[in-house]
Amino acid sequence: MTSLLSRIQSPTDLRQLERAQLKVLAAELRAFLIQSVSQTGGHLASNLGVVELTIALHYVYNTPDDRLVWDVGHQTYPHKILTGRREAMANLRKAGGIAGFPKRDESEYDTFGTGHSSTSISAALGMAVAAKTLGSNRRSVAIIGDGAMTAGMAFEALNNAGDMDTNLLVILNDNDMSISNNVGALNNYLARLMSGKLYDSVRRSGKKVLDIMPPVKEFARRAEEHAKGMVTPGTLFEEFGFNYIGPIDGHDIDTLTDTLSNIRQLQGPQFLHVVTQKGKGYSPAEDNPNKYHGVSKFDPQNGHSLSQSDRPSYTQIFGDWLVDMAAADDKLIGITPAMCDGSGLNRFAEAYPQRYFDVGIAEQHALTFAAGMACDGLKPVVAIYSTFLQRAYDQLIHDIALQDLDVLLAIDRAGLVGADGPTHAGSFDLSFLRCIPNIVIMAPADENECRQMLSTGYQYKGTAAVRYPRGSGIGATITPTLETLAIGKAEHKREGKTVAILAFGSRVQPAMQAAEVLNASVVNMRFIKPLDEAMVLEMARSHDYLVTVEENALMGGAGAAVMECLQAHVLHKPVRCLGLPDEFIEHGNHETMLAECGLDTEGIINAIEKLISE
Repeated sequence: MTSLLSRIQSPTDLRQLERAQLKVLAAELRAFLIQSVSQTGGHLASNLGVVELTIALHYVYNTPDDRLVWDVGHQTYPHKILTGRREAMANLRKAGGIAGFPKRDESEYDTFGTGHSSTSISAALGMAVAAKTLGSNRRSVAIIGDGAMTAGMAFEALNNAGDMDTNLLVILNDNDMSISNNVGALNNYLARLMSGKLYDSVRRSGKKVLDIMPPVKEFARRAEEHAKGMVTPGTLFEEFGFNYIGPIDGHDIDTLTDTLSNIRQLQGPQFLHVVTQKGKGYSPAEDNPNKYHGVSKFDPQNGHSLSQSDRPSYTQIFGDWLVDMAAADDKLIGITPAMCDGSGLNRFAEAYPQRYFDVGIAEQHALTFAAGMACDGLKPVVAIYSTFLQRAYDQLIHDIALQDLDVLLAIDRAGLVGADGPTHAGSFDLSFLRCIPNIVIMAPADENECRQMLSTGYQYKGTAAVRYPRGSGIGATITPTLETLAIGKAEHKREGKTVAILAFGSRVQPAMQAAEVLNASVVNMRFIKPLDEAMVLEMARSHDYLVTVEENALMGGAGAAVMECLQAHVLHKPVRCLGLPDEFIEHGNHETMLAECGLDTEGIINAIEKLISE
């Protein structure tokens, strides 16, 4: 273990260091990050970019009493390492190990649990108000990335915070140079100046004097903002009511500590603009930060991945289908809320740039944007993770389904997602989609069926959703044509006796394996809505027991749809519904997690044997 980093067990130890030692600590921390993440996988580029910022924050602020709220949370590995979890990084994102995101029950330094973006300013503002209400002098800091600033929630919070006299600091981590690239000695000097007590005193005194002369006050306010705007990009944030400072070099630890020390003494809402480089200090990540945003295990010497799969992922299946369908229909539009790589839209974006729209981290906007296109004759395909679709539920109901618009939702990462844990799990989409009128919902059993369902949903004149899991399928042969399926028709895959297993999506394959042991019937239900009620009733009448299996929350899911069907037809039959339990399932290995939920082959066999014995 490197000399300085090995001495840091908490921020208290960090604050004992001399200022001159912080640069050395940053180099050691960056080297440790590369080595550690190469062994575990996880988020790399974003964490390398905030090393100096994290050190400076814990050096200046009295954490954990002062609150640090990290937006999204995938840039908190340096924070975890400096707050007593360095050795625990060996089990990062593994079952029983530390999470890849902040968790309140993991450490007192994790003041707010995150995983989705754009929540930090709202949460930190709430903490600032709590401090003021309780008479505490503690400070609240929100650290938000430039991508997260595209979400409406961030602007809602800024609008609210700027109108409140609370000691809130918002730090904008601008790691794509998306707002400003004028960083250098002059801007660092201006940041120090604008965060100093003299400037703040003159600024506040001047405003008090001008309060009695509103026209002059307004002129002075605008003169100050536009003077700043000549050398800084902060006019927008000044309009929100913040005192804007920056931009400064986020890798200049001396400037960071000086500026943060000044800001900590100021009153009222402050906004610090920090420019960093994703992947800083590791050339493969610097050259391709998107590739190294989230990584599997890799060789730190050359950056090459150590995980290989010869099967295409469901994400790749979707990406290939999208390109093929776009070639067949020039009305197809591809939309993603800032997940081009993750959702498999790269090929489509290159082939059809005029028909590709990345709207940023703005899921609500993405769906209503698609609705507007559908109103005027285009066919939008929204590629979105299941967990992120939750953020646009009102838009799905009010703007799309209510108007019965022709929109296809390609829902990736449905079901459990392994190491990313409960913040990213797609555990609830069948439940929250199934209760919405005017929607067709499908779940494929394999890669080829996923392609067929995407074509089916695209050709359907109305709102349709195809939900598919993370990772690779079962190795099914892919048909290159754009075949469709009959809406609402299941597939009877195996004839057996006594027990009929009604399987949905990813659970069809383990259901087939269980059926071979038990000599049970298996139906690939394919459609959650409309449900193939005729098939359900046929299986119920010809078998002694029914078992439903799905990788979704049991409450309100596909199994509940089967139960409702039986109830509606007054058909009494012993039924066992298998699915995800009523709890948030922690991170770990995907297959192990499924086994613990009783959704693997062995779990299905055990559940059926228990049902029969009872």
